[in-house]
Amino acid sequence: MARIIVTAPQMPEALDRLSDHDVVGGDHFMDRAELESLIGDADALLTSLSDPLDAEMLARADRLKVIGQCAAGFNNIDLDAATARGIVVTTTPGVLHEATADLAFGLMLMVTRRLGEAERLVRAGTPWRYDHTFMLGAGLQGATLGIVGLGQIGEAMARRGAAFGMDVVYDARHDHDVSAIDAVNPHTAATRRVDLQELLAVSDVVSLHCPLTPRTAHLIDADALATMKDSAFLINTARGGCVDEAALAHALQTGQIAGAGLDVYEHEPTITPALLEMDNVVALPHIGSATRQTRGVMSALAARNILEVLAGRPAETPVN
Repeated sequence: MARIIVTAPQMPEALDRLSDHDVVGGDHFMDRAELESLIGDADALLTSLSDPLDAEMLARADRLKVIGQCAAGFNNIDLDAATARGIVVTTTPGVLHEATADLAFGLMLMVTRRLGEAERLVRAGTPWRYDHTFMLGAGLQGATLGIVGLGQIGEAMARRGAAFGMDVVYDARHDHDVSAIDAVNPHTAATRRVDLQELLAVSDVVSLHCPLTPRTAHLIDADALATMKDSAFLINTARGGCVDEAALAHALQTGQIAGAGLDVYEHEPTITPALLEMDNVVALPHIGSATRQTRGVMSALAARNILEVLAGRPAETPVN
């Protein structure tokens, strides 16, 4: 029987699969001190993106064989340190892209059509009446959607944009097969790959779907925001660190861009206060993949990865 530390509240799809082992946690968020006190006796960890699995933490893990991260990303894990200690790191790719793209598209609709602002007005009891000039937003038909990072989530977002009549451009490190995007709508322009500068300059909506790496940290900085149209919107469901939040707040305050829809933040759960004071910002609490079905599949995959490694077999979705 292995000792498995579950660092945060977890779905039953994971906990039920692991029940033959000694499972600690799964009903609360562990802070750094608690995790430090437990990791030395752990054979496996079931983790989340907020867990601080740096080299110092992993140095305490004398027995650890596998980390089952319940997320597609792993920027909270020191991968080099884990690999050096023989710890298999796994994630849950390939199962959350449709749900996350749904949310990214929802953010785009909310900020371009001012849906959050309009609902707040109604809930506040503010007097209103139908008027042709009231609460005017930006339409998506005929607009250009710029996708930064055309992985599974980026492609799913692009397909949704094409279905709404948007032309799609994308920035990526290499060419991608875009036939699935172009097949959605015969009336849109052919999807094409451009460099980031052109994407920022021509897009009416820029949507981030790239991992957080040294190359993409603050990818959207003051210069990038200055390149965007003053009528353009930024959507971020990737990682908060891809955007310089202070620069974004300034760009929104000065009218350099028209609005932003955000699900992730540079220092979450802390958010730059100015962003919360602006009606042209839609702010969500990192719920991109938060559907019951998707989180259940993610949890089951994370648990299977752990069980496979503990049984001496290869993980399904390792990253090292």
